[in-house]
Amino acid sequence: MVGRNGVGKTTLLRLIAGLDSPYEGHVSRAAPVGWLPQGGPPAVGETVADVLGVRAAVALLARVLAGQAKGDDLALADWSLQGRIEEALSSVGLSDLDLRRAVSRLSGGELTRLRLAGLRLGPAELLVLDEPTNHLDAEGRVGVAAFVGDWPGGVVLVSHDRALLRHMDRIVELSSLGVEIYGGGYDAYVERKAAERAAAERRLEAAERGVSTARREAQQARERRDRRDRAGRAFSASGSAPRIALGAMARRAEETRGRIERTSQDRTREAETALVAARDGVEHHRALDIPMPTTGLPAGRSVFEAEAVRVEIKGRPILGPLSLHLTGPERVAVTGPNGAGKSTLLRLITGEVESASGRVARSVAAVLLDQQAAILRPEETLLAAYQRLNPDADRNQAQAALARFLFRNTAAERIVGTLSGGERLRAALACVLTGTEPPQLLLLDEPTNHLDLDSITALEAALNAYDGALIVVSHDADFLDAIGVTRKVELTPVCSA
Repeated sequence: MVGRNGVGKTTLLRLIAGLDSPYEGHVSRAAPVGWLPQGGPPAVGETVADVLGVRAAVALLARVLAGQAKGDDLALADWSLQGRIEEALSSVGLSDLDLRRAVSRLSGGELTRLRLAGLRLGPAELLVLDEPTNHLDAEGRVGVAAFVGDWPGGVVLVSHDRALLRHMDRIVELSSLGVEIYGGGYDAYVERKAAERAAAERRLEAAERGVSTARREAQQARERRDRRDRAGRAFSASGSAPRIALGAMARRAEETRGRIERTSQDRTREAETALVAARDGVEHHRALDIPMPTTGLPAGRSVFEAEAVRVEIKGRPILGPLSLHLTGPERVAVTGPNGAGKSTLLRLITGEVESASGRVARSVAAVLLDQQAAILRPEETLLAAYQRLNPDADRNQAQAALARFLFRNTAAERIVGTLSGGERLRAALACVLTGTEPPQLLLLDEPTNHLDLDSITALEAALNAYDGALIVVSHDADFLDAIGVTRKVELTPVCSA
């Protein structure tokens, strides 16, 4: 399932999974359903066994093997359980994970994969997955795609991961027009969607021309009628025809006027009806066109230098040794598995963290937009955030800048904490890119995680227009290709001694 943020994708998934009930109508399920929510922290004290749903069954087996069986333990013991647990964990790349381990010690990506393993162990025949690859590294994304491909039952998922969507049998699009179903994967959907949009726009243009033509012809008919009426009045005033003949001529003229008026009105109504139908066939939305400023970064300007840099936190090595040189408007992708230090590298570049050893030189102004857009404060309004980050801007300038990023009128008064992930990123871009001195180095940490497909496309177009230096942490291969990355820096986890 695909669609714009806020269109109701997660709501529909929850209806399918039985977590919510519809206001009208009904939902029928003929098989057990397994539910994977979008992220979310684990419960306090939750263990691997809890997430897999096997705590009680494992404890029962342990009692039996220890010779402490009681009641129906022997009859209820599942002797295949250990093998199925090992198979499920192996299928998501988490072999040898201790069942007693606290889930709080796992990364977000590991927790997602563990929850998928729990679904494999359960009775589900239909899986309902909400953004299953969010926050996963490249290996994790491949693992989810393999898991979905190997699943013997059905899968319904919401995702903006184009690589995963290419494996789907059908794409269901939710939009202001309703629900449309497209056979095939993502690329077939994009092709058909583009053709349908172009056809709808052609029908709209034709309908608009039809209304214009009908109105013009109606006006021309009225003008011809008025000319004939004036000629008739002049003829009557001349006294050259009998009164009875003039009366007959007047009646015929009146009948003609009525017929022409009715015909013109009918044609105009038909054209206007066709126009309404054509407009209803075109999805109307506010297009996100991100205006990127000119930074004036020279091609030969040194942007950032790091020589043999190491980063430690409380004596524990996190990153390095690393050397990195950035010159001019380069586009660099930072890749690597979760925990390799990608976000730490971005914070090192901005100066938020310092190196334990090595040399760092920062030559231009840099701005980091992380996954939470942390430069914005949850309690402030967008206007307050803009003026805090751009102290030279007055209220009118702040409103104009935010309007360019679709926060118009009262939307500029919204509280940051109420924004969706995609809205927060858009607001952060507005705040940092429209000031008097836009940054010459832009750092983005997983910028597509909370964006719908159309917003990702808009962001790709904007970054292609950006003339500053760009460093992006992303596991989205399609995104990196689209923004023209010229170099990749692959990080690996640091092994502590």
